[in-house]
Order: sequence, then structure tokens, then C-alpha cells
Amino acid sequence: MHSQSTHAWRIPTAFWWIVAACLLAYSWQHLAAQTAPVAAVAPNPADVQNLVASIDQTAQSAAQDIAKLRIEKWKADSGDKQQAQANADSVQRNLTAALPGMTGAVRSAPQDMAATFKLYRNMNALYDVMKTLTETSAAFGAKQDYETLAHYADQIDGYRRSLADYMERLSAAKDAELTQLRTQARAAQAAAVQPKKVVINDDQPTTTKKAAKKKPKVAPATNPQ
Repeated sequence: MHSQSTHAWRIPTAFWWIVAACLLAYSWQHLAAQTAPVAAVAPNPADVQNLVASIDQTAQSAAQDIAKLRIEKWKADSGDKQQAQANADSVQRNLTAALPGMTGAVRSAPQDMAATFKLYRNMNALYDVMKTLTETSAAFGAKQDYETLAHYADQIDGYRRSLADYMERLSAAKDAELTQLRTQARAAQAAAVQPKKVVINDDQPTTTKKAAKKKPKVAPATNPQ
């Protein structure tokens, strides 16, 4: 009885081969889906338009709040106070003078890589100075000053990261477009230099027309007188 029960539950070897084949096919499909190249999609210009609008709004608010700082009352020596004031003045000049022109250029030409990169580079420099000013306020300034500067520093950091992501998508889309144009140009060039084929049909016999021979003209006979 025990041997018969064991034999009844024995699974054929062919079944395990089928299961293994199915698992292998699924693994290959999953790997192909992960490694398949993703088509580059051009970023939506509205995304960078909204980003630029947020940068302008933050810049106006930050410039006003930085102007209200009382750096002369920070608990630091004169050298640190002068450096902090110089950093604050530099940030204000950037926010009010340099930054609006760069955001305006990106707003008018969202697909312009050069204008976007110029804005991104400026945001990096602005963040570096803003971070230094924030750290100085944390060490010597009032708590309210630190919280204000830290808030704007975090916003600027987020803006520059968003610009980097936008530039990456824009660059990938432009590279894909350039590759497609090059492929089309090579195909057009190859079609232009391809020689034309002349098809000769040998099935039909060739006929040559022979020139008809002209018969000599015979003079009419004359009656003798």
C-alpha cells in the first residue's frame, strides 16, 4: 500500500523540464525589459517654465529678507562680521541683478541648452555662498536669522537639482534627435549614389529593319520614226 501511494504522487520528469523552460523564458524576458534602451522623450517646456517662475519668486523674497539681517549684532569678531556682510551683499546682487536675466533667457527659450546651463552654473555658485552665510549665522547669528537663511538655502539647492535633471533629459532628447537626423542623412546619401538598374528583356526577339532596295528607273521606250 505504501509503495502504491508513493508511485501515484510521483511527478514525471517531463513536467519539471517544462517548468524549468518557463522559468528560463520569464527570466530572459525580465532581463530584456530591464536592459532595453528607453526612448529619449523631450522634456515638457512647461516644467522648466514653472521652475523658473519659482526661482524668481524665491529670489525676490530672499533678497528682501537678507536685507533685513542685522549682521553687525552677530556674536562674532569684526573679521567674521565683515566676511558675512560681504557674502550677504554678494547674494543680494546675484538675486536682484544677475539672476533675473538668466531666468528670463531660459523662459524665452526653454530648449536652449546654453541658457539653461548658464542658469544652473549660477545657481550652484549662489548656493555655495548661501550655504557659507547660513553656516556663519548658525555659529554667530540669531536663531531667526539662521532659520531664514537655511530655508532659502534649501530652496536654492532644490532648484539647482531640478535644473540638473531637466538638462539631463534635454540633452538625451537632443542626442536622440541628432542620431535620427544622421541616420536619415546617411540613408538619403546612400540612395543618391546607388546606380540605376537597366532591365533587358531577352524573351522578345530583336528585329532589324532592312533598308528597302531602290529599283533602278527604266526609261520609257520611244517609237522609231
